[in-house]
Amino acid sequence: MVTFPIIDAHVHLWDPARFRMPWLEEVPALKRAYELDQYLEQTAGLPIEGIIYVEVDVAPEEALREAQWIVEYAQQNPRIQGIVAAARIEEQGRLRTYLEAIVALGPRIKSVRRNLQAETTPGFCLQPAFVRGIQMLSEYDLSFDLCLTHAQLPDVIQLVRLCPETRFILDHLGKPDIRDHLLDPWGDHIRELASFPNVMCKLSGMVTEADHQHWVPADLAPYIAHILDTFGEDRVLFGSDWPVMLRATSYHRWVQVLDELTAHLTPLAKQNLWSENARRCYRLHS
Repeated sequence: MVTFPIIDAHVHLWDPARFRMPWLEEVPALKRAYELDQYLEQTAGLPIEGIIYVEVDVAPEEALREAQWIVEYAQQNPRIQGIVAAARIEEQGRLRTYLEAIVALGPRIKSVRRNLQAETTPGFCLQPAFVRGIQMLSEYDLSFDLCLTHAQLPDVIQLVRLCPETRFILDHLGKPDIRDHLLDPWGDHIRELASFPNVMCKLSGMVTEADHQHWVPADLAPYIAHILDTFGEDRVLFGSDWPVMLRATSYHRWVQVLDELTAHLTPLAKQNLWSENARRCYRLHS
């Protein structure tokens, strides 16, 4: 079992009574409160030192209130060391005012995310307003978390090419089709994306892209190996995607499987994976 301190780089906390989250209507098993106390109960015995809170796709008009709530909550719960806030990047006329508002909330705001996975319009993230919005993030020392499906990787590669000054974190490996064991063209796209030094990748969200009931570690192994091969040991970080992961696994099982599939790494590489890359990626020292 993991003995290094763990920074979980991808945790959601929510209560449907607090914010409107329309997407939960399609996932009734998750339509209830998942709070920090439950997270701590389900991670008991693991050396969790800190977590990164990731926005939970609330209704757009509630995004600022979500950021205000989690900043205030983190002040009483120091285990929440960093926050990825929601941002409607394409709303060029409002974006600067919004970014100024969330940065003013305090230093725990480290990154923003505009969930792309549900956008079906080809080239959505390549619209001029979207590109300008992503380029603007570096002015505020904010990175951008990429949540997308593997089919959207070509557009994202072009987005990254257009925004060399912006730091990117790829969530969930770009959601490859693990259920059907498809490595290509995801693998080629990942290799190209990893060629940009301003992109990092989370080993997170894998089990929910696999067969929820019947996945085995061997289903995940080639994807993990490819990420480590392309991004290298200094640009890959651990994330759980709790509580979404509960649809397919327990927290302890995910940690155990990832620990086994990365057992060949050096002690330094393991430490980077489980904590140090997250500290650097999300600038937790500042």
